[in-house]
Amino acid sequence: MVSTFIARGAAAYDHYMGRWSRRLAPLFLDFAGSAAGERVLDVGCGTGSLSLALVERASVAAIEAIDFEPDFVTSLQTKIGTKPITARQGDACSLPFADAAFDRALSLLVLHFVSDAQQAAHEMRRVVRPGGVVAVAVWDTYGGMPSQRLFWDTITAIEPSLGARRAATMFRPATQAGDLPALLGRAGLTDIRESLLTIRMEFADFEDYWQPLMTGQGNLAELVDGLAAPTRVRVIEAVRAAFLSGRPDGPRNFASVAWAARGVAPG
Repeated sequence: MVSTFIARGAAAYDHYMGRWSRRLAPLFLDFAGSAAGERVLDVGCGTGSLSLALVERASVAAIEAIDFEPDFVTSLQTKIGTKPITARQGDACSLPFADAAFDRALSLLVLHFVSDAQQAAHEMRRVVRPGGVVAVAVWDTYGGMPSQRLFWDTITAIEPSLGARRAATMFRPATQAGDLPALLGRAGLTDIRESLLTIRMEFADFEDYWQPLMTGQGNLAELVDGLAAPTRVRVIEAVRAAFLSGRPDGPRNFASVAWAARGVAPG
C-alpha cells in the first residue's frame, strides 16, 4: 500500500487529530455496534482511539489493531496493559489475517488516506465471517471540516496558485455522500446503511488551532514556509483574523462531520 497520510510521529498525531478521533470513536461505535465475546479488527488503528474505546464498551474476546505507521503501533502498545488488544504494523490493502477470522472489521478516519480504498474494503469483507459487520468512517472533507476550510479558503484567496492543492485536500477519496456505501456494496456487503457523525472541535485559542496545523500530519508547515516572506506573513495574519472573526483571542469551536457506513457480510 502507498499511503497518502504523511505522519509526523505519534505525539504530533495525537495533538493534531488524535484528540478528535477519541471524541469521534464512541459515536462511531454507536453506529457500528459491538457485542461481548467478539473478535474485532481495527484497520488503521492510529494511536488507539477506537480500540481503547471499544474495550471500555464491550467485553470483546480480542481486538487485532493494525496501522501502516510503526510509530503509531508502538504508541498503542504502550497503552494496552492487560487489555485484549494486539497491535501490529500492517497494510489495509493486504490484511495479514485468514478469511472469516473476525466478527466485525472497523476502520475510523483511514480510508481517505489509503491508496486503494476499494481494495481495503474488499479485504475487510474477506476477513469478516458470514453475518459479520464491516463499518467505516471518514471525514466529510469538503462540507464537514470548517477548521480545515478556514485555512484553505484563506490561503488560496491570497495565493491562488494553491487552488489545486486545496481541491485535492477538500475532495479526498471516499469522502462525499454515497461514496462509502458504494465501496461496501462493490465489496459484496449487504444491508448497507450510511450516517453522519458530528463532534465539536474545540480550540483554546489561535495558537491551539495553528500549531497542530504546522507540526502535525501532512506538510502544511513546508507549504507555508515555502511562501515568499511577505506572502507568508499575510497568510498567517489572515488565518488568524478569520479564526478570531473580530473577537478577542480565546476559545473557538467548530462542528465537524464524518461520513459513516456499515454493511453485513452475506451468509
